[in-house]
Amino acid sequence: MTEKDACALLKARFQKAGYKIAENVAFDEAGVAFEVDGFDAGKRVGYEYVTEEAGDSWDVGSDVVTALEARRDAGELFILVVGEADAPDAAALGRAADLFLGQLAEIEADAKPKKKPAAKKPPPTPPAKKKPAAKKPAAKKK
Repeated sequence: MTEKDACALLKARFQKAGYKIAENVAFDEAGVAFEVDGFDAGKRVGYEYVTEEAGDSWDVGSDVVTALEARRDAGELFILVVGEADAPDAAALGRAADLFLGQLAEIEADAKPKKKPAAKKPPPTPPAKKKPAAKKPAAKKK
């Protein structure tokens, strides 16, 4: 699978999941510097498809992957890094993306404040019983 085709597939999956992906973004934070294939800066989510074709192995080595994993574990940054050997075709890459995006959805759901259940209403009070109507006095006979 070419870098171009892989990035198009990943971008489509991430956008479908609600991310605003910018392509080929220069990333340089906390000693980690490389050009990420796709990135949503607002949500700090992205992807990197590592290929020999693009020469990614020189800037996305094991040290970068380890640093990105640590940032993910800290909840600071979520970048899917997948190599062409691990996802050589569209089906494998799609599975990797779907797994990653599913995990992100769970993390985001857990991070949202939980709504408190509405306060229970007291049971309705039964209507007051009607008093029997007072009898009218009998009319006097003349």
